[in-house]
Amino acid sequence: MDLLDDLPEGQNSPEFSVTEISGAIKRVIEGEFGHVRVKGEVGRVSKPRSGHIYLDLKDDKSVISGVIWKGVAGRLDTQPEEGMEVVATGRVTTFGGQSKYQLVIEDIKPAGMGALMALLEKRKKALAAEGLFDPARKRPLPYLPEIIGVVTSPSGAVIRDILHRLRDRFPRKVLIWPVAVQGAKCAPEVARAIAGFNAMTPGGALPRPDLLIVARGGGSVEDLWGFNEEIVARAAAASDIPLISAVGHETDTTLIDFVSDMRAPTPTAAAELAVPVRHELAAWLEGQGARMSQLISQGLSTRGQRLRDMARALPRADTLLDTPRQRLDRAAEKLDPALIAGVQKRRVRLADVAGGLRASALRQRAAADRRRLDGLTVRLDPALARAVGVKRERFALRAAAFRPATLAQDRARKADAFAKLVQRLSEAGQRQTQGWRQKIDALDRVRMTLGYESTLARGYAVVRGDGGVVTTSKDAKKASVLEIEFSDGRMTVGGKPATKPGGKVPPGQGSLF
Repeated sequence: MDLLDDLPEGQNSPEFSVTEISGAIKRVIEGEFGHVRVKGEVGRVSKPRSGHIYLDLKDDKSVISGVIWKGVAGRLDTQPEEGMEVVATGRVTTFGGQSKYQLVIEDIKPAGMGALMALLEKRKKALAAEGLFDPARKRPLPYLPEIIGVVTSPSGAVIRDILHRLRDRFPRKVLIWPVAVQGAKCAPEVARAIAGFNAMTPGGALPRPDLLIVARGGGSVEDLWGFNEEIVARAAAASDIPLISAVGHETDTTLIDFVSDMRAPTPTAAAELAVPVRHELAAWLEGQGARMSQLISQGLSTRGQRLRDMARALPRADTLLDTPRQRLDRAAEKLDPALIAGVQKRRVRLADVAGGLRASALRQRAAADRRRLDGLTVRLDPALARAVGVKRERFALRAAAFRPATLAQDRARKADAFAKLVQRLSEAGQRQTQGWRQKIDALDRVRMTLGYESTLARGYAVVRGDGGVVTTSKDAKKASVLEIEFSDGRMTVGGKPATKPGGKVPPGQGSLF
């Protein structure tokens, strides 16, 4: 449709709607700038939760807005950061909702080696300020790890060099976590591999490694850039397992080298740092064993010689026993006469004691004791019988006095007395409360009689002014507003009518002016 056909008569300029002119501008710009490469410095960068990236490209004179859609942002090798000099490839289009044009970026790369180095230096300073490069954080490597975890590409020569070197020095169990060692997937896969090894359970079905090696062969700065990403450096710093970085050749340096516990110049050197040489270790152990045997032999010889030297200074056993033997002989000579004298002395004492003992005297004493016992036995039976009888009579009297019916009557009588006492107390309390209430009513009547309210009922009134109750005409003339209180309400003179607490003006009250 030709817009000129709809022109009003007398006009040669067509009329466009806002949408039509916006679409025409969009077609012109996209037709002229379908594919462009723009070099500039990254300004403001915004990353909302939608996954898109919004940024500004600027130079010393102009600024152009840019957008990287979510699908493209995930495939980029380099993520844009503020202050970074880049070359952005895409197409220029317009956004009619805000009357602005923008660059839809399809690829973005640093503008030369200087930009990459500047970005790397910026990240290095930021991580160093957080203390991730502090030597105090670095942990010592285990001397002989049981299991070694290797994060590298499974198809490169690096893993073969590491395995071959470990096999030559000291064979160990090796767990390989395959990752991409360059490109956009490198950084996230390496970070996940380090975190994954740390998440393993020690001693589990797939046990956690005692040492980690992150390795990659040499390459350009762009090839090694994945190991300069911040997520890789933070994952290495957060690792609880000691970590050796072996990225690139000896002259290559990446951020992971600064945060790792040990840096190896090459992957082969990392394997050499991880384990000792088995033959050297065995030779060292043999040398230590020979030294220990020699030291033990020397120690035994020295102590034996010292024992012999000390034995020479000791007296002979016969010399030590001569004096005790002599004392024993003298004691043995005195033993026989002493035994004989002791026996004779005890025999004389026995004869003296036995002289006073006669069989007839013993029999007489036993007979006297028997007679006394028989007399006590005869007296014991009647006494026991009398005591039992007395206790039986006492028990019978108490049993006769114990009557359940009497106890029940006594309990009923006392319960009745208690109920009457409770009733008397209740009646006394009510009478006392009623008396107090009557006294209070009487006092209230006296209060009403003595108060001024009763006086108002006899035709008097209370006049209040600005300062309180007005008692003279002079004070009444000075007051700007007077309030008069009657027995049935109040009214204001010279102002608004006074109201009762309920907010209504009592009947017959109001202003006189």
